[in-house]
Amino acid sequence: MTRKRKILGGIAVVLAVVVGALAFAVSYDSPCGPASALPDGTPRMKAVVARCYGSPDVLTVEEVAKPTPADDELLIKVHAASVNPYDLHMMRGSPYIARVSVGMGTPKNPRLGLDFAGTVEAVGQKVTRFKAGDEVFGAAGGTLAEYVVVREDLALALKPASVTFEQAASVFVAGITSLQGLRDHGQVQPGQKVLINGASGGVGTFAVQIAKSLGAEVTGVCSTRNVELVRSLGADHVIDYTKEDFSRAGEQYDVILDNVANRSLTDLRRVLKPKGKLVIVGAAPGDWIGPLVPVIKALLLSPFVDQQLGMIMGKREQRDMVVLAELMQAGKVTPVIDQRYPLTDVAEAMRYLETGRARGKVVVTIIPETQDAPRVTSSALSP
Repeated sequence: MTRKRKILGGIAVVLAVVVGALAFAVSYDSPCGPASALPDGTPRMKAVVARCYGSPDVLTVEEVAKPTPADDELLIKVHAASVNPYDLHMMRGSPYIARVSVGMGTPKNPRLGLDFAGTVEAVGQKVTRFKAGDEVFGAAGGTLAEYVVVREDLALALKPASVTFEQAASVFVAGITSLQGLRDHGQVQPGQKVLINGASGGVGTFAVQIAKSLGAEVTGVCSTRNVELVRSLGADHVIDYTKEDFSRAGEQYDVILDNVANRSLTDLRRVLKPKGKLVIVGAAPGDWIGPLVPVIKALLLSPFVDQQLGMIMGKREQRDMVVLAELMQAGKVTPVIDQRYPLTDVAEAMRYLETGRARGKVVVTIIPETQDAPRVTSSALSP
């Protein structure tokens, strides 16, 4: 018995050492490296770069190689981009488990940004849907830069003339997540009751408007300072979470879109109809497995209950970008912009986004809009 205990104890020690080593490896932040030297004559552009993980202080604006479009790609001059929680996760390398794929110690790809809007400068030989001079918006990699290249068959669409570049630059992540979350995962039908938890944020401001366009009766949950904003977006009911607990109000909903992960799964299921659908967007805070806990709980429980519990990861669907363009052109969706920052102040943009208090989207402007262009902000939407 003593020998068995010693063996088991030895195994436990080895396992503890292995787990500890893995934990150290995935959580270790390597120092920031120097900028890469570019060969003489290389076409250049300015771009935001993060050569190590950390706070917004690790972000720098550097000269990098200007991209060249492949045969099926477009070269786009970026007018504006926006920042998203995804960029915060990439900047900090959290949750740590994600570093297995995005880079141990330092990021494999030091460039940040997904959303953008701009003007097509050149197209590859096989491109047929777009031409030089087209004003477009969509998704790409490393959009916090002066130029990006995008495949023409990915998330890209013509910018409606009624929408500014800054507004269009705020659309992809929040708009696609809302549209696919409500229409596809939530399967929202006219007359259904939909609850948007976190209705004043980036995804929330789009979700309220998209849910209304689908014919739903919409209830938005937000703080006191954002009640009028959410109401101005078309919400039929607005709950101030500082004054009322929606999980105890007795109302039940066909679909809940949870953007903030600040309520337990039990609370959300209590106000979800017996065959209702919960769509999780927001992640809980934490560097380890914490952000994934609500999603894991929902996925494990879903097979055993009639309610559908799951999460949404937006897909780069070009047809959905066209849908969003049509909704904006028709006046059914208006992007809400809280703050604008120049490219040189991207660290401040990320700091503001990280506070969790942004009303709508935070935009980084590379080419300022003309003074006579419409500028719709969160305050302008409020009555």
